[in-house]
Amino acid sequence: MSWWEVLLVVVVGVWAGGINTVVGSGTLVTFPTLIALGVPPVTANVSNNIGLVAGGISGTAGYLPELKGAGRFVARLVPMSVLGAVTGALLLLVLPEEAFASVVPVLIALGVLLVVTGPRIQRWARGHHDEDGRAPAWHLVALMVGVLVAGVYGGYFGAAQGVILMGLLSALSSEPLQRLNGIKNVLGTVVNAVAALMFVLVSPELVDWSIAGLIAVGALIGGVLGAKVGRRLPPNALRAVIVVIGIVGIVRMVFFG
Repeated sequence: MSWWEVLLVVVVGVWAGGINTVVGSGTLVTFPTLIALGVPPVTANVSNNIGLVAGGISGTAGYLPELKGAGRFVARLVPMSVLGAVTGALLLLVLPEEAFASVVPVLIALGVLLVVTGPRIQRWARGHHDEDGRAPAWHLVALMVGVLVAGVYGGYFGAAQGVILMGLLSALSSEPLQRLNGIKNVLGTVVNAVAALMFVLVSPELVDWSIAGLIAVGALIGGVLGAKVGRRLPPNALRAVIVVIGIVGIVRMVFFG
């Protein structure tokens, strides 16, 4: 790689790490960039996934204040993310990339819709809580199934996985939006890390370690910056950013994919 290509990969890594922490859709920047540089699609996808783990770690660390007291809730969802990531990573290795092409925009659109309607759904849901204020059991079941599906998608490709997760969390949890964003970062990082491990163990020949390393350097910085910006956004502003990024992701995949 030339010096300007190295610089470009690091810069898009910073952008991806930051936007993943705030919303989630960094792959929509890094993946096309790698393709434009001539990297084979599957190698680009795998190497990008591995590199973005660093940004997930730094972004999650930046959201630790918002995650206080959420340990039990997160612990219930993490196994679903792990199972989904393993499934999605294996699907990437055996299925053609076009297999999910028609499904991905629909999933992102659903995530955007859930983010927009989340407050209304939450108000409706609170009216159906029991006398102790606890949500119906089906909320947790539906959320776990949704997180599993998001994990499969994240392990397979992952672009805008955060939008999908935020939609699910916004609709089925009464936690504050910033805490949900922190939870989203945890789950997204788990998916990326598990998928990365699967790729390294099953098909290490698909990994371009120089690309993964450059993206990791950029994403690590981006995750720190993204946490600083994201934690300062008021709920409505954060919701608006999620919607805009989600719509951009849909347009990018439908018309320029």
